[in-house]
Amino acid sequence: MSPEREPAMPELVLATQNPGKLGELRDLLAPLGWTVLGLGDLGELPPEPEEIGTTFEANATIKARAYAAHTGRLCLADDSGLVVDALGGRPGVISSHYAFDGRTDGEASLLSREQRDQRNNTKLLADLEGVPPERRSARFVCTMVLAAPDRVLHTTSGAFEGRIGLPGEVPRGPGGFGYDPLFLVPPDFARTSAELAKDEKNARSHRGAAVRAMIEFLRTLT
Repeated sequence: MSPEREPAMPELVLATQNPGKLGELRDLLAPLGWTVLGLGDLGELPPEPEEIGTTFEANATIKARAYAAHTGRLCLADDSGLVVDALGGRPGVISSHYAFDGRTDGEASLLSREQRDQRNNTKLLADLEGVPPERRSARFVCTMVLAAPDRVLHTTSGAFEGRIGLPGEVPRGPGGFGYDPLFLVPPDFARTSAELAKDEKNARSHRGAAVRAMIEFLRTLT
């Protein structure tokens, strides 16, 4: 009699090439016990879909459906960004390319992610010049979409409230990515998101909230 094989672990593709986001998502999904693949684990990278949506949910759906169809696997995509009240909700869906008015070609395509983050942060602080602390309220928003090759299966969302620090007190902190070094966290607004320990950030963040809700759905699939 041949030995029984261990059942294969379910696989999930994370539709991101952002190493910081990929690391956060892998940590958050670890309790699920699934095999979690990044796009770089697939060999030849799938073509990157154009994110033409005007909402976080629309862009996350575009990515999840495109990569699920290309890979034939379950695919989890998120679209996230920073919403600043004093700027009427900007940067919003163009958060990753805010300094370039949302354009991903031209100069933006020649910069590293870290260089782009620095330009975005510089622009955000400049756009908030003269705005007092009590009016610098902001939140990170994340919408997460799970897709099979032929359909969307589930959508979740989360938010992380805080405010943008003043020049001189920010940027600060060795961790995180994107706008984390500018984002002061409540209740005392003494630390930036980039100064939080990884476990604390995951427990409080917009992405953490969206992932925890998604995990509850993923557990129904096993």
